[in-house]
Amino acid sequence: MTSVLSFGEAACLDVAEAGGKGSSLARMTALGLPVPPGFVIGAGALAAALPDGGVQLRALAARRDAEGAQALIREVELDAALRSAVLSAYAQLGEGDVPVAVRSSACAEDSEEASFAGQQETYLHVRGGADVRARIRDCWASFFSERALFYRERKGSLEDLGMAVVVQRMVEAEIAGVLFTCDPVAKRQDRMVVEAVLGLGEAVVSGQVTPDHYVLKRDGRVRKAQVHTQPYAIVSLPQGGVEARELSPQEGGAQKVDEDVLMRLARIGDELEQRLGAPQDIEWAMQGGEIFVLQARPVTA
Repeated sequence: MTSVLSFGEAACLDVAEAGGKGSSLARMTALGLPVPPGFVIGAGALAAALPDGGVQLRALAARRDAEGAQALIREVELDAALRSAVLSAYAQLGEGDVPVAVRSSACAEDSEEASFAGQQETYLHVRGGADVRARIRDCWASFFSERALFYRERKGSLEDLGMAVVVQRMVEAEIAGVLFTCDPVAKRQDRMVVEAVLGLGEAVVSGQVTPDHYVLKRDGRVRKAQVHTQPYAIVSLPQGGVEARELSPQEGGAQKVDEDVLMRLARIGDELEQRLGAPQDIEWAMQGGEIFVLQARPVTA
């Protein structure tokens, strides 16, 4: 199996190779949804990069030695073929040091049976081939944190070295958030819920700020709106990385999205739910008036 797969390749649809996030992005790309381009380092790449094929790493994981496992991974050098494939795929995302998000994609993640969401790492606004390679190693290492090992011992398998990594072109989001194609609290499928913030959506996903909260009818009309004052926005830095930018009370207290954007989000959500056959939890971002889908997974209780 090829170690590096673009979202447009059929092999990227395989959860065992691309993980939950990677295969979801490939599926949405194939459906023609507005997904920023990217690629996946396949789940077998970590074991292949280790001199012994992962024997020592599995032994460390079995002993729940998170520190030893992570130290071993951070010493790993990508072999020449994988390094070349990563740099080639990165160059295809645009000229120069294109900012990307580097995200872990566990092979059991985002399934309806067990969710590993939040157990691994995401790195935003990574620039340059050297930093991309470093963050790939960091994503591998995150699969062996104390928290991840504890969770996997109960939900998965400590023998598993299958951690794919997604590299996706960043959206310079003016507004971002999440969309549930049902009401997950009221458990109503005749409603959708949108949460929105200024800046990058990491502020919503990580729970750092209280987002605006909109309950929509299926056609996108607003049933209820709760606007919250946002004290700061997470924004990208020109040299790479992100920072928190303070917002004025006027800017942070204004409604983040208008009715037109909410109706457009509802249409995207309805299409995705119909095509995938289940209510979806969707991360989205808007740049220059265009809405992008960053990832989607089935809604879990």
